[in-house]
Amino acid sequence: MQPELDSDVAVLGITVAALMTVPWIAKHLSVPPGTDLVLIPGLCEGDPAALTEQFGVAVEKGPKDLREIPTYFGRKARAADYGAYAIEILAEINNAPRLTRAELLAAAEYFGASGADLIDVGCTPGLAFPELGDAVRDLRAAGHRVSIDSFDPDEIRTAVDAGAEMVLSVNGSNLEVARELTGRARVVALPDFGAGLDSLDRTIERLEAWGVEYLLDPVIEPIGYGFMASLERYGEARRRWPDAAQLMGIGNITELTAADTTGVNALLIAICEELGVSAVLTTEVIPWARGAVREIDVARRLMHYAVGQRTLPKGVDDRLVTLKDPRILTYTEAELRELQSRVTDPNYRIFADRDAITVFNRDRFIRGTDIQEIFGQLAVDEATHAFYLGRELMKARLARELGKTYRQEGALAWGYLTPADDVRSDHVKLTQRSRRAPRADGA
Repeated sequence: MQPELDSDVAVLGITVAALMTVPWIAKHLSVPPGTDLVLIPGLCEGDPAALTEQFGVAVEKGPKDLREIPTYFGRKARAADYGAYAIEILAEINNAPRLTRAELLAAAEYFGASGADLIDVGCTPGLAFPELGDAVRDLRAAGHRVSIDSFDPDEIRTAVDAGAEMVLSVNGSNLEVARELTGRARVVALPDFGAGLDSLDRTIERLEAWGVEYLLDPVIEPIGYGFMASLERYGEARRRWPDAAQLMGIGNITELTAADTTGVNALLIAICEELGVSAVLTTEVIPWARGAVREIDVARRLMHYAVGQRTLPKGVDDRLVTLKDPRILTYTEAELRELQSRVTDPNYRIFADRDAITVFNRDRFIRGTDIQEIFGQLAVDEATHAFYLGRELMKARLARELGKTYRQEGALAWGYLTPADDVRSDHVKLTQRSRRAPRADGA
């Protein structure tokens, strides 16, 4: 790294950076005058705000691996321009009439926390929904914006009267109900059933005459049923009605395609951003679509930045890279052997790269691909030690096979799904009790 800044490394009296805590750093660190930023290792425990207050200088946790420091500073330079978005997310609660009001509210809280802007109450054709009004009022009282997903005029009236602000959907079959919604709710206008975009002309003419705010939905079709042609309809709709807002029901693709949704949502949101689609509808019914709303929330920011800045959607936010890693940080075997030459204790260090898993301490250097064979060479006879090493070796195996960076005692990175690292209440059971000094009781 050749930074355009003056920097210094403060070496504190500790051999493992991850063992530093904020209170410990506060006692041992001296900050030179003129310092603008103190960057502490990402594995340090505690809130750096306490250090900011003590030293009067900005203090941040950096990355968990020192080799990521150049990337860290590169991304911070872009951070001021990142995070805005132009696409609203409607998250549909599917088959809402079959749920209790408490279940509806719980689903809405989940979607809201995931990034949804509106909670879409999905009605079921032919199934009565006597508690619809109360359900919408519950959602509004909890602070949620609400849309109603129904063609039934009575359900639409009930929901809007209770506070719903958007109606999905209207076309020639139920258009008259929109006359009652002027100034009260937006509507999503679809082509008439079995008809093409031309049928929207009459619908748009009526809505504009009544002063009803609307979005157009040319309807996206599942793969195998006209997917590409339906995308072309969105482009044609933009050409015909350049100023009209559009909505795309991308759940039609993610729910009906047996593929992880992270990449699918990223691509669909990119299409929406380039077309100027201002709202998307999705849901999370099928198991592989779990997390779709969170993915769309990330994707709408990433694609808005890429399109707005005329840059590639990479190198600014990796949260949609879940199965594989955006970069793999490894050491060569020569580097690992050099590290081992400096080790003076019996604690095992574990590393993984594209070719093998390496485990070493001061006495052993073991490298291979079969974790059972590796474990068999470690001479482990204490249960807690065996558990720790077995867990770490399995994690290293996953990292090697999936193309991920392995970090001992740290969680593997799964994009927006990455869990927190394990709490180190008893840091690294690396040394077997049998190899320590005997206890007073002779055990």
